[in-house]
Amino acid sequence: MSRRTALGAVGLGAVAIAGYQLRSEEPAPRVQRPAARTGNNPVVRENRATGSKDWAVGQDGTSGVTDTLAQIQGYTSKTSVDRGDSIAFHIASHIAQKCTVAIYRVGHYGGSGARHLTTSRPLAVEPQAKPSPDAATGLIACDWPVAWTLDIPRTWVSGIFLAVFTSEDGHRSYTPFVVRDTARRSDILMVVPFTTYQAYNIWPFDGRTGKNLYKGYTSEGELGGNDERAFKVSFDRPYAQAGMPRWFDMDTSAARWAESAGYDITYASSTDLHQGRIDPSKYTAIVFSGHDEYWSKGMRDCAEDAVGAGTHLAFLASNNIYFHIRLEPNAEGQPDRVVTCYKEAPDPDPDTAGPTVRWRQLGKRHRKAEQGLLGVQYNGILKEPVPLVVRKSSHWFWSGTGLRDGDEIPDLIAVEADGFNPSMPRPDGTRQTLLSASPYVDSWGRGRTVQNTSLCENHRGTLVFVAGTFHWPLALNDPDHISPQVQRATHNLLTRMLEPRDA
Repeated sequence: MSRRTALGAVGLGAVAIAGYQLRSEEPAPRVQRPAARTGNNPVVRENRATGSKDWAVGQDGTSGVTDTLAQIQGYTSKTSVDRGDSIAFHIASHIAQKCTVAIYRVGHYGGSGARHLTTSRPLAVEPQAKPSPDAATGLIACDWPVAWTLDIPRTWVSGIFLAVFTSEDGHRSYTPFVVRDTARRSDILMVVPFTTYQAYNIWPFDGRTGKNLYKGYTSEGELGGNDERAFKVSFDRPYAQAGMPRWFDMDTSAARWAESAGYDITYASSTDLHQGRIDPSKYTAIVFSGHDEYWSKGMRDCAEDAVGAGTHLAFLASNNIYFHIRLEPNAEGQPDRVVTCYKEAPDPDPDTAGPTVRWRQLGKRHRKAEQGLLGVQYNGILKEPVPLVVRKSSHWFWSGTGLRDGDEIPDLIAVEADGFNPSMPRPDGTRQTLLSASPYVDSWGRGRTVQNTSLCENHRGTLVFVAGTFHWPLALNDPDHISPQVQRATHNLLTRMLEPRDA
Protein backbone atom coordinates (compact mmCIF):
# COMPACT_ATOMS: atom_id res chain seq x y z
CA MET A 1 0.00 0.00 0.00
CA SER A 2 1.65 3.25 -1.12
CA ARG A 3 0.87 5.24 1.98
CA ARG A 4 3.96 7.12 2.99
CA THR A 5 7.16 8.62 1.66
CA ALA A 6 10.08 6.34 2.49
CA LEU A 7 13.66 7.34 3.12
CA GLY A 8 16.40 6.80 0.58
CA ALA A 9 19.35 4.44 0.85
CA VAL A 10 20.48 3.78 4.41
CA GLY A 11 23.97 3.93 5.90
CA LEU A 12 25.38 0.99 7.78
CA GLY A 13 27.93 2.44 10.20
CA ALA A 14 27.65 1.89 13.95
CA VAL A 15 27.37 4.97 16.14
CA ALA A 16 28.28 6.04 19.68
CA ILE A 17 26.50 9.08 21.02
CA ALA A 18 24.92 10.61 24.47
CA GLY A 19 22.27 9.18 26.93
CA TYR A 20 18.57 8.89 26.94
CA GLN A 21 17.22 11.30 29.50
CA LEU A 22 13.96 11.60 31.35
CA ARG A 23 11.91 14.61 30.35
CA SER A 24 12.54 15.91 33.88
CA GLU A 25 15.86 17.63 34.45
CA GLU A 26 16.30 15.63 37.64
CA PRO A 27 18.58 12.57 37.25
CA ALA A 28 16.65 9.31 37.33
CA PRO A 29 17.05 7.34 40.58
CA ARG A 30 18.92 4.07 40.23
CA VAL A 31 16.60 1.07 40.32
CA GLN A 32 17.66 -2.43 41.34
CA ARG A 33 16.60 -5.07 38.83
CA PRO A 34 16.18 -8.40 40.64
CA ALA A 35 16.89 -11.88 39.31
CA ALA A 36 14.45 -12.99 36.63
CA ARG A 37 11.47 -15.12 37.59
CA THR A 38 11.60 -17.11 34.34
CA GLY A 39 10.12 -20.57 34.92
CA ASN A 40 8.54 -19.76 38.28
CA ASN A 41 5.73 -17.25 37.92
CA PRO A 42 1.96 -16.97 37.40
CA VAL A 43 2.26 -17.26 33.59
CA VAL A 44 4.02 -20.63 33.85
CA ARG A 45 1.42 -21.91 36.29
CA GLU A 46 -1.38 -20.63 34.04
CA ASN A 47 0.00 -22.46 31.02
CA ARG A 48 -0.17 -25.79 32.83
CA ALA A 49 -3.95 -25.61 32.44
CA THR A 50 -5.67 -27.48 29.61
CA GLY A 51 -5.85 -25.49 26.41
CA SER A 52 -8.47 -25.53 23.67
CA LYS A 53 -8.82 -24.86 19.95
CA ASP A 54 -12.61 -24.57 20.17
CA TRP A 55 -12.44 -20.80 19.59
CA ALA A 56 -11.68 -21.22 15.88
CA VAL A 57 -14.17 -20.63 13.09
CA GLY A 58 -15.21 -24.05 11.79
CA GLN A 59 -15.37 -25.68 15.19
CA ASP A 60 -18.84 -26.94 16.11
CA GLY A 61 -19.92 -26.36 12.50
CA THR A 62 -19.56 -22.59 12.73
CA SER A 63 -19.07 -20.29 9.73
CA GLY A 64 -17.27 -16.96 9.46
CA VAL A 65 -18.89 -13.58 8.93
CA THR A 66 -18.59 -10.73 6.46
CA ASP A 67 -19.16 -7.02 6.91
CA THR A 68 -21.66 -7.11 4.04
CA LEU A 69 -24.01 -9.52 5.83
CA ALA A 70 -22.87 -8.78 9.43
CA GLN A 71 -24.17 -12.11 10.74
CA ILE A 72 -22.71 -11.57 14.23
CA GLN A 73 -20.25 -8.82 15.24
CA GLY A 74 -19.27 -6.90 18.34
CA TYR A 75 -16.87 -4.54 20.06
CA THR A 76 -15.69 -3.88 23.62
CA SER A 77 -16.11 -0.84 25.83
CA LYS A 78 -12.35 -0.82 26.58
CA THR A 79 -9.13 -2.01 24.97
CA SER A 80 -7.96 -3.33 28.34
CA VAL A 81 -9.42 -4.08 31.74
CA ASP A 82 -7.80 -4.73 35.11
CA ARG A 83 -8.56 -7.76 37.19
CA GLY A 84 -11.58 -7.06 39.37
CA ASP A 85 -13.04 -4.52 36.93
CA SER A 86 -15.69 -5.01 34.24
CA ILE A 87 -15.81 -4.81 30.45
CA ALA A 88 -18.93 -4.50 28.27
CA PHE A 89 -19.64 -6.12 24.90
CA HIS A 90 -21.76 -4.36 22.27
CA ILE A 91 -23.14 -6.95 19.83
CA ALA A 92 -25.36 -6.92 16.74
CA SER A 93 -26.67 -9.63 14.41
CA HIS A 94 -28.24 -9.73 10.95
CA ILE A 95 -31.44 -11.14 12.52
CA ALA A 96 -32.96 -11.12 15.98
CA GLN A 97 -31.58 -14.22 17.68
CA LYS A 98 -29.57 -15.53 20.61
CA CYS A 99 -25.77 -15.61 20.79
CA THR A 100 -23.07 -16.47 23.30
CA VAL A 101 -19.77 -14.80 24.15
CA ALA A 102 -16.96 -17.22 25.03
CA ILE A 103 -13.77 -15.83 26.57
CA TYR A 104 -10.37 -17.34 25.77
CA ARG A 105 -6.92 -16.37 27.02
CA VAL A 106 -4.16 -16.56 24.39
CA GLY A 107 -1.07 -18.48 25.49
CA HIS A 108 0.93 -21.63 24.86
CA TYR A 109 -1.09 -24.26 26.75
CA GLY A 110 0.88 -27.20 25.39
CA GLY A 111 0.51 -25.94 21.82
CA SER A 112 -3.26 -25.42 21.90
CA GLY A 113 -2.73 -21.66 21.77
CA ALA A 114 -5.59 -20.58 24.04
CA ARG A 115 -7.57 -21.54 27.13
CA HIS A 116 -11.35 -21.31 27.54
CA LEU A 117 -12.28 -19.43 30.71
CA THR A 118 -16.01 -18.71 30.62
CA THR A 119 -19.06 -18.44 28.35
CA SER A 120 -21.99 -16.09 28.76
CA ARG A 121 -25.58 -17.21 29.07
CA PRO A 122 -27.55 -17.03 25.77
CA LEU A 123 -27.93 -13.34 24.95
CA ALA A 124 -30.67 -11.67 22.90
CA VAL A 125 -29.16 -9.63 20.04
CA GLU A 126 -30.79 -7.72 17.20
CA PRO A 127 -29.85 -6.04 13.93
CA GLN A 128 -28.24 -2.61 14.31
CA ALA A 129 -27.82 0.11 11.71
CA LYS A 130 -24.39 0.72 10.18
CA PRO A 131 -23.52 4.35 10.92
CA SER A 132 -22.67 6.74 8.10
CA PRO A 133 -19.21 8.34 8.04
CA ASP A 134 -18.96 11.86 9.44
CA ALA A 135 -18.86 14.24 6.48
CA ALA A 136 -15.89 16.23 7.79
CA THR A 137 -13.68 13.56 9.40
CA GLY A 138 -14.89 10.22 8.03
CA LEU A 139 -15.44 8.98 11.59
CA ILE A 140 -17.58 5.84 11.79
CA ALA A 141 -18.81 5.11 15.31
CA CYS A 142 -21.50 2.68 16.47
CA ASP A 143 -23.96 3.19 19.28
CA TRP A 144 -24.98 -0.42 19.80
CA PRO A 145 -26.51 -1.50 23.12
CA VAL A 146 -24.56 -3.51 25.66
CA ALA A 147 -25.44 -7.19 25.30
CA TRP A 148 -23.25 -8.49 28.12
CA THR A 149 -20.99 -7.15 30.88
CA LEU A 150 -18.19 -9.33 32.20
CA ASP A 151 -16.69 -8.89 35.66
CA ILE A 152 -13.06 -9.98 35.39
CA PRO A 153 -12.18 -12.40 38.21
CA ARG A 154 -9.17 -11.40 40.25
CA THR A 155 -7.83 -14.92 39.73
CA TRP A 156 -7.39 -14.43 35.97
CA VAL A 157 -3.82 -14.03 34.77
CA SER A 158 -2.97 -10.95 32.71
CA GLY A 159 -2.86 -11.65 28.99
CA ILE A 160 -4.27 -11.19 25.49
CA PHE A 161 -7.91 -12.31 25.46
CA LEU A 162 -10.38 -13.15 22.70
CA ALA A 163 -14.13 -12.66 22.96
CA VAL A 164 -15.70 -15.22 20.62
CA PHE A 165 -19.21 -14.33 19.42
CA THR A 166 -21.25 -17.35 18.26
CA SER A 167 -24.79 -16.91 16.95
CA GLU A 168 -27.70 -19.28 17.21
CA ASP A 169 -27.63 -19.73 13.42
CA GLY A 170 -24.01 -20.89 13.51
CA HIS A 171 -21.86 -17.87 12.69
CA ARG A 172 -18.76 -16.78 14.60
CA SER A 173 -16.56 -13.68 14.94
CA TYR A 174 -14.17 -12.16 17.46
CA THR A 175 -12.85 -9.11 19.21
CA PRO A 176 -9.64 -8.94 21.28
CA PHE A 177 -8.89 -7.17 24.55
CA VAL A 178 -6.21 -7.22 27.23
CA VAL A 179 -6.54 -8.14 30.87
CA ARG A 180 -3.88 -6.22 32.74
CA ASP A 181 -2.42 -6.56 36.23
CA THR A 182 -0.68 -3.28 36.94
CA ALA A 183 -0.32 -4.11 40.64
CA ARG A 184 2.16 -6.89 39.86
CA ARG A 185 5.83 -6.17 39.13
CA SER A 186 6.45 -8.65 36.33
CA ASP A 187 9.84 -9.01 34.64
CA ILE A 188 8.35 -8.10 31.25
CA LEU A 189 5.44 -5.92 30.21
CA MET A 190 4.16 -6.80 26.73
CA VAL A 191 2.33 -3.94 24.99
CA VAL A 192 -0.36 -4.76 22.41
CA PRO A 193 -0.78 -2.05 19.70
CA PHE A 194 -4.51 -1.29 19.76
CA THR A 195 -4.08 2.24 18.36
CA THR A 196 -2.47 0.74 15.25
CA TYR A 197 -5.15 -1.96 15.04
CA GLN A 198 -7.76 0.79 14.83
CA ALA A 199 -5.80 2.84 12.28
CA TYR A 200 -5.99 -0.11 9.86
CA ASN A 201 -9.58 -1.13 10.70
CA ILE A 202 -11.72 -0.50 7.62
CA TRP A 203 -15.03 -1.71 9.11
CA PRO A 204 -17.46 -2.02 7.49
CA PHE A 205 -15.58 -3.54 4.56
CA ASP A 206 -18.80 -3.70 2.57
CA GLY A 207 -18.08 -1.94 -0.74
CA ARG A 208 -19.82 1.26 0.36
CA THR A 209 -19.14 2.59 3.83
CA GLY A 210 -15.88 1.58 5.48
CA LYS A 211 -12.94 3.87 6.15
CA ASN A 212 -9.63 3.70 7.97
CA LEU A 213 -6.69 6.09 8.20
CA TYR A 214 -5.49 4.97 4.74
CA LYS A 215 -8.50 4.31 2.53
CA GLY A 216 -12.23 4.57 1.99
CA TYR A 217 -14.75 3.86 -0.74
CA THR A 218 -15.42 6.04 -3.75
CA SER A 219 -18.95 6.86 -4.87
CA GLU A 220 -18.59 4.06 -7.43
CA GLY A 221 -17.91 1.51 -4.68
CA GLU A 222 -14.20 1.20 -5.44
CA LEU A 223 -11.62 1.23 -2.66
CA GLY A 224 -9.91 4.60 -2.94
CA GLY A 225 -6.93 6.18 -1.20
CA ASN A 226 -6.04 9.39 0.64
CA ASP A 227 -8.95 11.36 -0.79
CA GLU A 228 -11.42 8.87 0.66
CA ARG A 229 -9.72 8.03 3.95
CA ALA A 230 -10.81 9.05 7.43
CA PHE A 231 -9.00 11.51 9.69
CA LYS A 232 -10.58 9.91 12.76
CA VAL A 233 -11.37 6.28 13.57
CA SER A 234 -13.33 4.91 16.51
CA PHE A 235 -12.92 2.01 18.90
CA ASP A 236 -16.73 1.96 19.03
CA ARG A 237 -17.06 -0.48 16.12
CA PRO A 238 -16.12 -4.07 15.32
CA TYR A 239 -12.91 -4.98 13.55
CA ALA A 240 -13.51 -5.79 9.89
CA GLN A 241 -14.89 -9.13 8.74
CA ALA A 242 -14.28 -11.90 11.31
CA GLY A 243 -12.97 -9.40 13.88
CA MET A 244 -9.27 -10.24 14.03
CA PRO A 245 -7.32 -6.96 13.68
CA ARG A 246 -4.81 -6.72 10.87
CA TRP A 247 -1.43 -8.11 12.00
CA PHE A 248 -2.93 -9.45 15.26
CA ASP A 249 -1.08 -12.71 14.52
CA MET A 250 2.24 -10.94 15.13
CA ASP A 251 1.24 -10.23 18.73
CA THR A 252 -0.28 -13.65 19.41
CA SER A 253 2.79 -15.37 17.94
CA ALA A 254 5.13 -13.38 20.20
CA ALA A 255 2.94 -13.97 23.26
CA ARG A 256 2.61 -17.71 22.70
CA TRP A 257 6.37 -18.10 22.23
CA ALA A 258 7.22 -16.00 25.28
CA GLU A 259 4.78 -17.93 27.47
CA SER A 260 6.09 -21.27 26.17
CA ALA A 261 9.58 -20.11 27.23
CA GLY A 262 8.38 -19.40 30.77
CA TYR A 263 8.99 -15.64 30.91
CA ASP A 264 7.28 -13.65 33.65
CA ILE A 265 4.94 -11.35 31.70
CA THR A 266 2.01 -9.05 32.23
CA TYR A 267 0.23 -7.25 29.40
CA ALA A 268 -1.10 -3.79 28.56
CA SER A 269 -2.64 -2.06 25.56
CA SER A 270 -1.11 0.96 23.85
CA THR A 271 -3.90 3.11 25.28
CA ASP A 272 -2.74 2.15 28.79
CA LEU A 273 0.59 3.84 28.05
CA HIS A 274 -1.27 6.92 26.83
CA GLN A 275 -3.53 7.06 29.88
CA GLY A 276 -0.66 6.95 32.37
CA ARG A 277 -1.58 3.60 33.89
CA ILE A 278 1.90 2.20 33.34
CA ASP A 279 4.82 2.92 35.64
CA PRO A 280 7.68 1.81 33.37
CA SER A 281 10.17 1.62 36.23
CA LYS A 282 8.27 -1.40 37.63
CA TYR A 283 9.41 -3.64 34.77
CA THR A 284 12.83 -4.91 33.80
CA ALA A 285 11.87 -4.84 30.12
CA ILE A 286 8.96 -3.63 28.00
CA VAL A 287 8.31 -5.59 24.81
CA PHE A 288 6.33 -4.14 21.91
CA SER A 289 5.20 -7.35 20.27
CA GLY A 290 3.80 -6.27 16.90
CA HIS A 291 3.19 -3.51 14.36
CA ASP A 292 3.20 -0.42 16.60
CA GLU A 293 2.99 2.55 14.22
CA TYR A 294 0.52 5.06 15.75
CA TRP A 295 1.72 6.79 18.94
CA SER A 296 0.42 9.64 21.04
CA LYS A 297 2.71 11.91 23.03
CA GLY A 298 1.66 10.09 26.20
CA MET A 299 2.74 6.77 24.73
CA ARG A 300 6.11 8.12 23.63
CA ASP A 301 6.67 9.86 26.98
CA CYS A 302 6.14 6.50 28.69
CA ALA A 303 8.71 4.78 26.45
CA GLU A 304 11.27 7.56 26.94
CA ASP A 305 10.71 7.52 30.70
CA ALA A 306 11.22 3.74 30.67
CA VAL A 307 14.70 4.12 29.21
CA GLY A 308 15.42 6.98 31.61
CA ALA A 309 14.48 4.67 34.49
CA GLY A 310 16.73 1.88 33.24
CA THR A 311 13.98 -0.29 31.74
CA HIS A 312 14.96 -2.08 28.53
CA LEU A 313 12.79 -1.77 25.40
CA ALA A 314 12.35 -4.40 22.68
CA PHE A 315 10.43 -3.67 19.47
CA LEU A 316 9.88 -7.00 17.72
CA ALA A 317 8.62 -5.61 14.41
CA SER A 318 9.23 -2.47 12.30
CA ASN A 319 7.71 0.91 11.43
CA ASN A 320 7.41 1.85 15.09
CA ILE A 321 6.44 5.30 16.45
CA TYR A 322 5.82 6.58 12.92
CA PHE A 323 2.62 8.66 13.09
CA HIS A 324 1.79 11.08 15.88
CA ILE A 325 -1.85 10.76 16.99
CA ARG A 326 -4.33 12.29 19.40
CA LEU A 327 -6.73 10.16 21.41
CA GLU A 328 -10.06 11.94 21.82
CA PRO A 329 -13.39 11.22 23.54
CA ASN A 330 -16.37 9.72 21.75
CA ALA A 331 -19.76 11.43 21.40
CA GLU A 332 -20.75 10.25 24.90
CA GLY A 333 -17.61 11.76 26.43
CA GLN A 334 -15.83 8.47 27.11
CA PRO A 335 -12.14 9.36 26.89
CA ASP A 336 -9.66 8.01 24.35
CA ARG A 337 -12.15 6.21 22.10
CA VAL A 338 -11.19 8.08 18.90
CA VAL A 339 -7.79 7.90 17.16
CA THR A 340 -7.09 11.13 15.24
CA CYS A 341 -4.38 11.48 12.57
CA TYR A 342 -4.54 14.02 9.73
CA LYS A 343 -1.15 13.10 8.21
CA GLU A 344 -0.56 15.26 5.10
CA ALA A 345 -3.85 17.15 5.47
CA PRO A 346 -3.94 20.31 7.66
CA ASP A 347 -4.73 19.42 11.26
CA PRO A 348 -7.50 21.83 12.33
CA ASP A 349 -7.02 21.35 16.07
CA PRO A 350 -3.40 20.57 17.04
CA ASP A 351 -2.70 20.48 20.76
CA THR A 352 0.48 21.31 22.64
CA ALA A 353 2.11 18.14 21.29
CA GLY A 354 1.77 19.48 17.75
CA PRO A 355 -0.17 18.42 14.65
CA THR A 356 -0.91 14.78 13.87
CA VAL A 357 1.83 14.22 11.30
CA ARG A 358 4.82 11.88 11.17
CA TRP A 359 6.91 12.10 14.32
CA ARG A 360 9.98 12.93 12.25
CA GLN A 361 8.20 16.09 11.04
CA LEU A 362 7.81 17.46 14.58
CA GLY A 363 10.40 19.80 16.06
CA LYS A 364 13.31 21.55 14.44
CA ARG A 365 15.80 19.45 12.47
CA HIS A 366 13.64 16.33 12.84
CA ARG A 367 14.18 16.49 16.61
CA LYS A 368 11.29 14.09 17.27
CA ALA A 369 12.22 11.52 14.61
CA GLU A 370 11.66 8.00 15.91
CA GLN A 371 15.30 7.11 15.26
CA GLY A 372 16.26 9.42 18.12
CA LEU A 373 14.73 6.90 20.52
CA LEU A 374 14.93 3.65 18.56
CA GLY A 375 18.24 3.87 16.72
CA VAL A 376 16.62 3.00 13.37
CA GLN A 377 13.44 4.04 11.59
CA TYR A 378 11.05 2.95 8.88
CA ASN A 379 12.60 3.04 5.41
CA GLY A 380 10.32 1.14 3.04
CA ILE A 381 7.68 -1.38 2.07
CA LEU A 382 9.08 -4.55 0.52
CA LYS A 383 8.02 -5.74 -2.90
CA GLU A 384 8.60 -9.30 -1.71
CA PRO A 385 10.31 -10.98 1.27
CA VAL A 386 14.11 -11.20 1.30
CA PRO A 387 16.61 -12.87 3.65
CA LEU A 388 17.98 -11.18 6.73
CA VAL A 389 21.75 -10.87 6.17
CA VAL A 390 23.69 -11.28 9.42
CA ARG A 391 26.27 -8.77 10.68
CA LYS A 392 28.31 -8.83 13.91
CA SER A 393 27.86 -12.59 14.29
CA SER A 394 30.37 -12.65 17.18
CA HIS A 395 28.01 -10.46 19.24
CA TRP A 396 26.24 -12.21 22.15
CA PHE A 397 22.93 -11.58 20.39
CA TRP A 398 23.74 -14.25 17.76
CA SER A 399 25.34 -16.70 20.23
CA GLY A 400 24.26 -20.30 19.69
CA THR A 401 22.58 -19.63 16.36
CA GLY A 402 25.47 -21.02 14.31
CA LEU A 403 25.34 -17.93 12.08
CA ARG A 404 28.33 -16.13 10.59
CA ASP A 405 28.64 -12.72 8.97
CA GLY A 406 26.91 -12.78 5.60
CA ASP A 407 24.73 -15.79 6.44
CA GLU A 408 21.05 -15.44 5.57
CA ILE A 409 17.80 -16.26 7.36
CA PRO A 410 15.35 -16.82 4.48
CA ASP A 411 12.35 -14.50 3.98
CA LEU A 412 12.73 -12.87 7.38
CA ILE A 413 12.65 -9.29 6.02
CA ALA A 414 9.11 -8.72 4.84
CA VAL A 415 6.22 -6.28 4.53
CA GLU A 416 7.96 -3.22 6.05
CA ALA A 417 11.56 -2.58 7.09
CA ASP A 418 13.59 -0.26 9.29
CA GLY A 419 17.13 0.98 8.74
CA PHE A 420 19.69 3.39 10.15
CA ASN A 421 19.75 6.84 8.55
CA PRO A 422 22.90 8.89 9.33
CA SER A 423 21.13 12.15 8.49
CA MET A 424 18.53 11.75 11.25
CA PRO A 425 18.79 12.14 15.05
CA ARG A 426 20.51 9.37 16.97
CA PRO A 427 19.94 8.06 20.51
CA ASP A 428 22.08 10.09 22.90
CA GLY A 429 24.93 8.43 24.78
CA THR A 430 24.57 4.98 23.29
CA ARG A 431 26.72 2.37 21.64
CA GLN A 432 24.82 1.02 18.65
CA THR A 433 25.31 -2.36 16.98
CA LEU A 434 23.67 -3.03 13.63
CA LEU A 435 23.07 -6.77 13.66
CA SER A 436 21.94 -7.12 10.06
CA ALA A 437 22.39 -5.39 6.71
CA SER A 438 19.74 -6.78 4.39
CA PRO A 439 19.33 -5.23 0.92
CA TYR A 440 15.84 -5.21 -0.58
CA VAL A 441 13.81 -3.65 -3.39
CA ASP A 442 10.93 -1.55 -2.15
CA SER A 443 7.44 -1.66 -3.60
CA TRP A 444 8.04 1.53 -5.59
CA GLY A 445 11.01 0.02 -7.43
CA ARG A 446 13.45 2.73 -6.36
CA GLY A 447 16.33 0.29 -6.20
CA ARG A 448 18.47 -0.94 -3.33
CA THR A 449 17.44 -0.11 0.23
CA VAL A 450 18.95 -1.71 3.33
CA GLN A 451 17.24 -3.09 6.41
CA ASN A 452 19.01 -3.03 9.78
CA THR A 453 18.25 -4.89 12.99
CA SER A 454 19.57 -2.62 15.75
CA LEU A 455 20.67 -2.81 19.37
CA CYS A 456 21.53 0.34 21.34
CA GLU A 457 23.06 0.31 24.83
CA ASN A 458 23.41 3.44 26.92
CA HIS A 459 25.91 4.27 29.67
CA ARG A 460 23.68 2.62 32.29
CA GLY A 461 23.52 -0.63 30.35
CA THR A 462 19.92 -0.07 29.25
CA LEU A 463 19.13 -1.73 25.91
CA VAL A 464 16.79 -0.68 23.10
CA PHE A 465 16.32 -3.40 20.48
CA VAL A 466 14.49 -3.05 17.15
CA ALA A 467 14.04 -6.12 14.91
CA GLY A 468 13.23 -3.98 11.88
CA THR A 469 10.88 -6.38 10.05
CA PHE A 470 7.31 -7.68 10.31
CA HIS A 471 8.32 -11.33 10.13
CA TRP A 472 10.41 -11.37 13.33
CA PRO A 473 7.52 -12.01 15.77
CA LEU A 474 5.98 -14.50 13.33
CA ALA A 475 9.30 -16.38 13.23
CA LEU A 476 8.96 -17.00 16.97
CA ASN A 477 5.86 -19.21 16.84
CA ASP A 478 3.81 -19.00 13.63
CA PRO A 479 3.96 -22.44 11.90
CA ASP A 480 4.52 -20.89 8.46
CA HIS A 481 7.44 -18.71 9.61
CA ILE A 482 9.21 -20.38 12.56
CA SER A 483 12.98 -19.87 12.66
CA PRO A 484 15.03 -21.56 15.40
CA GLN A 485 17.71 -18.94 14.82
CA VAL A 486 15.28 -16.08 15.51
CA GLN A 487 13.98 -17.92 18.55
CA ARG A 488 17.53 -18.34 19.92
CA ALA A 489 18.53 -14.74 19.21
CA THR A 490 15.37 -13.42 20.92
CA HIS A 491 16.05 -15.72 23.89
CA ASN A 492 19.58 -14.31 24.07
CA LEU A 493 18.17 -10.78 24.02
CA LEU A 494 15.63 -11.34 26.80
CA THR A 495 18.11 -13.31 28.91
CA ARG A 496 20.56 -10.38 28.72
CA MET A 497 17.80 -7.87 29.48
CA LEU A 498 16.66 -9.82 32.53
CA GLU A 499 20.09 -10.10 34.16
CA PRO A 500 20.14 -8.59 37.68
CA ARG A 501 21.67 -5.12 37.78
CA ASP A 502 21.50 -1.69 39.35
CA ALA A 503 20.16 0.56 36.60
